[in-house]
Amino acid sequence: MNEDPDGPDRRHRRPDGVDDRTVEALGALSKALETTERARGRLYDFHQLTGSADLQLDRAVELLRDAGHPEWAEKVRAEILGRNVIPGNWTFQIVEAYDATYYRPFRELEAAAVQDLAQGRDHLYEAEMKEARRTPGHPDHGSGPPRAER
Repeated sequence: MNEDPDGPDRRHRRPDGVDDRTVEALGALSKALETTERARGRLYDFHQLTGSADLQLDRAVELLRDAGHPEWAEKVRAEILGRNVIPGNWTFQIVEAYDATYYRPFRELEAAAVQDLAQGRDHLYEAEMKEARRTPGHPDHGSGPPRAER
């Protein structure tokens, strides 16, 4: 339980023996992983948008045929519909390769560093920043959710 009723809970308190530089380094590592999470989201955006565009081509092919342009309908169907986005790969394969090659190893390494260097206590840098910036006693500057919800 929390020793200080107006302070952060135990999982957001720096363990004994963890110095400022370690907290700062783990904060930087966490920020880099968060940026990678955002990049991964953009990769999923790319995957879904490209897939949606490919599905929309079905309608374009149909409309070209209906408009009396079967040669263009066939050209779109044969040249673009279902085409690889890079040699040999659809977007799902790019996502899978990114996850296996970069994202999962990064996530696992960051978690291992937090476990080894800070007893698994995540976001220490941010928790300490919050403590330094909040106004104790102010109703909108509490250290965490009301006690009943903790």
